[in-house]
Amino acid sequence: MIFYKKNMQLYSNIIGDGKPFIILHGFLGMGDNWKTLAKQFAEQPFQVHLIDQRNHGRSFHSDIFNYEVLAEDLKEYCDKNNLKDFVLLGHSMGGKTAMLFATRYP
Repeated sequence: MIFYKKNMQLYSNIIGDGKPFIILHGFLGMGDNWKTLAKQFAEQPFQVHLIDQRNHGRSFHSDIFNYEVLAEDLKEYCDKNNLKDFVLLGHSMGGKTAMLFATRYP
C-alpha cells in the first residue's frame, strides 16, 4: 500500500532549455548538490531539473518515507510539469528511486 498525500509538491531548480534531464540526489543531499554539473549539462542543451526529494532540502517533510512514495512523488512532479520523455539520473537513494520509477513508469 502506498501512503501518499496529494497537494505536496517537490521543490526543484530548473536550469537551461532543451530535453528534460531529471537529477535525483542521494540521502541527506539536495538538488543543489548537482548544480555545477547541471550547468554543464544545460549547455548540451538539456533542461535540468534538480529536485529536492521529500524530507530533503526545500521540499515538504513527511513521516511517510520509503522508495514507493519517492517514486510516486517523482511521477506527480513529471505529470505536473508535463515531462514525458526525459533523461533520469539518480545517485544512491536517488538511484534507487530512479530504478523503481523506471520499472513502474517505463
